[in-house]
Amino acid sequence: MGKRYSEQQVVVSGPPQACFDALADYESFPDWQRAVKEVRVLSRDRRGRGQHVAFKVDAKVRTISYELRYSYEPPHRIAWEYVRGDVGDIDGEFILEERGDGTTLATYSVGLDPGVWVPGPIFKFLNDQVMHRSIEDLKRRVEAG
Repeated sequence: MGKRYSEQQVVVSGPPQACFDALADYESFPDWQRAVKEVRVLSRDRRGRGQHVAFKVDAKVRTISYELRYSYEPPHRIAWEYVRGDVGDIDGEFILEERGDGTTLATYSVGLDPGVWVPGPIFKFLNDQVMHRSIEDLKRRVEAG
């Protein structure tokens, strides 16, 4: 099938560190990320951040499960790579850029191979919808304090 790449951006009223902190608090995701149904942190790095994390996500068509391994460049980048799960492959990153006016440009990039053939327009719609909701959820979380 092959990996397809997508990107979404949003301006968040708040500093990169607030975005970074929200994104690194995996256990809270089911409370504010609409697509995330369950999260388990399987291991942590030496700073206590999630390193190997398991997710159950509502992908519109069905719930999928997968595990990711995370790396960090605080407060400007969180990246992940696929470990195992219901998809063929997934990797990505959040880039958090200070805009100089108290806001952050959050860029969410994902490369996804769903592991099964999905028609291009349907793949794009589903991927964009899940990604768009996710980045909008981050904006709401940070701006709500």
